[in-house]
Parts: sequence; structure tokens; C-alpha cells
Amino acid sequence: MKDKTIDYVLRATWQAVARMYNEEASKYGATMATGFALLSIDKENGTPSTALGPKMGMEATSLTRTLKSMEEKGLIVRKKNPEDGRGIIIHLTDLGQQKRELSKSTVVKFNETIKEAVSPEKLQHFMEVSEIINDLISDKKIFLEEELQKK
Repeated sequence: MKDKTIDYVLRATWQAVARMYNEEASKYGATMATGFALLSIDKENGTPSTALGPKMGMEATSLTRTLKSMEEKGLIVRKKNPEDGRGIIIHLTDLGQQKRELSKSTVVKFNETIKEAVSPEKLQHFMEVSEIINDLISDKKIFLEEELQKK
């Protein structure tokens, strides 16, 4: 483990998690992106399509493909925003609500399994380190300072 870089461990772990979720989702004719979207859509009031991309951390083109597929499968419906006729609100259908619960139970199972295998202290450290990495990236403290020094 000591020869592996931090970014390698993050990437390899995320790829393993994504592969696991996609394998599980494929049993139900879905994908990890579909499950994540189902969990990101407010089950009571729907979610504006413009808010969904940032909430999920997805690019617009990927989100558009995912939503189109979900609509074709009868998981969501698009409705005009009553407060802004130009906007669209994504709502879950009854089938979408059912699949959302399935996605939720899958995520809960993953989290419970990890919590059984990893001590609370180690999990807390993992969360803290992840937050620091995210902060360093969002604050552009990894490469931006280096670029400023070159000028």
C-alpha cells in the first residue's frame, strides 16, 4: 500500500464502488447513475432539472442521457415549473418511487457493511481526510498556488 499514490487509491476505490453498484443495478435493468438520480430527486415535490446536475455532480450531457433513459423506463415525468414556465421539474412516478426505495436499501446495505468492517475512529478519519482533499481541490490550493509562483 505504501507505494500507491493517494489519487490512485481514491480512483481504484471509486471504480470498485461504481462497478459494484452498476453490477447490482444491472440486476434491475438500471445503472448506478439511475439509482443516484432516483435518490437525488425529491420524492414529494420533485426537483428542478437545473438543480439536479449540481446536486449529483454530473455534467449536463450525462444527466440529459440519464433522465431520458429514466423517462423512457417510466421512472420519472417532466412537468413545467408552475412558478417559472421555462423551467422543468422532475418528478418520480410510482415505479420511480419503488425503484428509489430499492436504490436506498442498496446504499444503506453498503454503508452498514462498511461500518461493520471499519472502526468508527477509522471511518471518522477517512471522512476527515476526504473533506480535506475536497476542500484543497475546491479552494484550488493544489495547482493554483504553483501556477501563481511561476508568474
